[in-house]
Amino acid sequence: MKWSLSKRNHQPQNGIDRFRNEMNTFFDDFLSFRPLPLYDNDWSPSMDVIDEGGAIKVKADLPGLDQKDIELTVENGVLTISGQKSEEKRDETKNYLISERCFGSFIRSIRLPNGIRQEDIHAEFKDGFLSVEIPKDEKIQPRKIDVKVN
Repeated sequence: MKWSLSKRNHQPQNGIDRFRNEMNTFFDDFLSFRPLPLYDNDWSPSMDVIDEGGAIKVKADLPGLDQKDIELTVENGVLTISGQKSEEKRDETKNYLISERCFGSFIRSIRLPNGIRQEDIHAEFKDGFLSVEIPKDEKIQPRKIDVKVN
């Protein structure tokens, strides 16, 4: 026999409590909403953006792409990574039970902080992983200010 537990509230709710619970449920549902892709083949590569003090580093997972399939641009303080993942020709004689791999174009944009050295940005692509290093201008680096006690 399998047991399952469920949360039950045995206290009767007045109008205010019921309203509060409905609003909490509404906001929980709203905040956990994830938009569906526009098309079945839309995909968006996973990325990490890391502030390492003297530079911003961007790492993106781009499995199945070649370097020629990727384009990087920086314009008006926005780094844009875009590309195209071509669909493999599907063997129609096979009975696919699950088909989850995504193909098509993608675009990801990241607003960069002020004070980057745009001319020194460099990128490397290896084994399906893109690494972008965006150096910051040393003159604009935040500095620590000591507070004196009187």
